[in-house]
Amino acid sequence: MMDTDAAVTKPGIVVIGRNEGDRLRRCLQSVIHHVDHVVYVDSGSTDQSVTLARQLGAQVVELDLSVPFTAARARNQGFYELMRVAPDLEYVQFIDGDCEIQPGWLNAASSFLSGNADFAVVAGRRRERFPERSIFNRMCDEEWNTPVGETLACGGDAMMRTQALQLVRGYRDNLIAGEEPELCLRLREQGFRIMRLDVEMTAHDANMLHFSQWWKRTQRAGHAYAEGTSLHGWKPERHYARETLRGIGWGIVLPLLILVLSIAISPWLGLMLALIYPLQIVRLALRNQPSGQRWSHATYLMLGKFAEAQGILQFLLRKLLNRSSTLIEYK
Repeated sequence: MMDTDAAVTKPGIVVIGRNEGDRLRRCLQSVIHHVDHVVYVDSGSTDQSVTLARQLGAQVVELDLSVPFTAARARNQGFYELMRVAPDLEYVQFIDGDCEIQPGWLNAASSFLSGNADFAVVAGRRRERFPERSIFNRMCDEEWNTPVGETLACGGDAMMRTQALQLVRGYRDNLIAGEEPELCLRLREQGFRIMRLDVEMTAHDANMLHFSQWWKRTQRAGHAYAEGTSLHGWKPERHYARETLRGIGWGIVLPLLILVLSIAISPWLGLMLALIYPLQIVRLALRNQPSGQRWSHATYLMLGKFAEAQGILQFLLRKLLNRSSTLIEYK
């Protein structure tokens, strides 16, 4: 049978992960026979991930854990190794170790980049493998259903033009989250464009079954908003400024205002103002939420503002104390 991914220039693959187990096996098996170069970057696994990757034929990079780990740093190290062993590669596909490349994606993405020289990044539809297992998995699946067409940013799974990536010196190593939109912003500043194709790209296994996992992930998003705003929020695009202000408004300013009014004037006044939260849940539920799940999704979207606020405060405190950010992991 002819390999459909051989019709165009083959990309190199960079996989990052830690203790992914069978998910890493599925990930590597989805790409290893379709390309010539696969680099797996391991960030301190205590299972058999490194051995498994080598057995399946991947080049392995084990991160120096004396330097704080970030996914951005892992992707950069994988990319550097890929360029060392195959300096003539035109494209690189980044993929997380808990994801699996869908058939036909490598061909579709490579074909698009080869025919559109002004585009540096192309992504497709990332789906959650088991959305039925929890509301948090379902919310992930919906989050990744981004509009098709030219866009401003991509997620962790995407194919990129290697020359463009080298031009902007890759990801920003010290970002603990939000590294892909930040990279895309710098690429766009160099005149490149980003595309979201209407093509199945990856299946992701979030395995997010508990409220605490969802809270940590949402907290990390708030941290990313605040850090992105501090880096680029002053530019015309106001990178993540709106998201940061929403998190501060809903998660910090409004609760403080309710508390002050309740103490200083009347508890009834504070209670009346607090009704804005259930009213916002109603508004969210009636706006573009899937039927059958709209109320639970809307409730979690509202609760998420408090988790985002925690992440924003965490970033601001560390910046005030001049401390480096540490990874916020949800699994």
